[in-house]
Amino acid sequence: MSTFGRTGHWLSGAAALALLLGLTAQSTATEQVDVELVLAVDVSLSMSPAELEIQRHGYAAALTHDAVLKAIADGAYGKIVVTYVEWAGTRWQRVVVPWTVIANRADAEGFVSQLNARPPDSARRTSISGALAFGSDLFAESGFQGTKRVIDVSGDGPNNQGAPVDITRDEVVKQGITINGLPLMTGGGFSGAFDVDNLDRYYSDCVIGGPGAFMIPVNDWTQFPEAIRRKLVLELAGPASQQWGAEEAAHPPVVSADDRPAADCLAGEKMWRNRGWMLDSH
Repeated sequence: MSTFGRTGHWLSGAAALALLLGLTAQSTATEQVDVELVLAVDVSLSMSPAELEIQRHGYAAALTHDAVLKAIADGAYGKIVVTYVEWAGTRWQRVVVPWTVIANRADAEGFVSQLNARPPDSARRTSISGALAFGSDLFAESGFQGTKRVIDVSGDGPNNQGAPVDITRDEVVKQGITINGLPLMTGGGFSGAFDVDNLDRYYSDCVIGGPGAFMIPVNDWTQFPEAIRRKLVLELAGPASQQWGAEEAAHPPVVSADDRPAADCLAGEKMWRNRGWMLDSH
């Protein structure tokens, strides 16, 4: 065989290999979305069954709200991917709804149907750090590439089990993940012995973090559905959007991570160590 023949053979083989690699890369390319969102919801025993239902209904109503669907549609890709997680102690987390794309009302209603198919559960202790670590690991399984990755964590008390929450928060933020908060300062349910004063300040200083991080405190359960709706709109639209400005004009301002006051990030752990006779619930 001539040199040309051998070279032509080699070139055609290389071209075929390049084509194969190109097709493989295209077939495994990650789909783009505007936001990858983990909804991490507290179900520790401090929450009463009625409060667990209020949480579920609040998220369901928010995800199908016109304002939230508009915020999704207005994104660069017009879609997000969401997973719903319940958490309590260090080793107690469960995925209630796996990663699901939401681009329209039908998608949102499908997500809610999955959510309603599994009744809420509850368990002992409160490990926000465990929830953050679990949530951050889920992004590797989403199968999508978001312009931002967000963990949306709600809870009615401080971290009292597992790693210190502020240390875990910092580790998660280093991965390029934003953590937003929804501190529930409702004073109901079975809470009391392990409550901290100014849970919103605790969340601001110890829990939220990352680019554009913020929180919305809830002082009464009647505020919860609206707080969830607002939070989702702001997370999806971003602080530079017209929707953010409209929300700020119509409601009290959200608290950003840049506004942090001083708080004891080990308050929950200290109360747990000093609990004495108190019930082992949170």
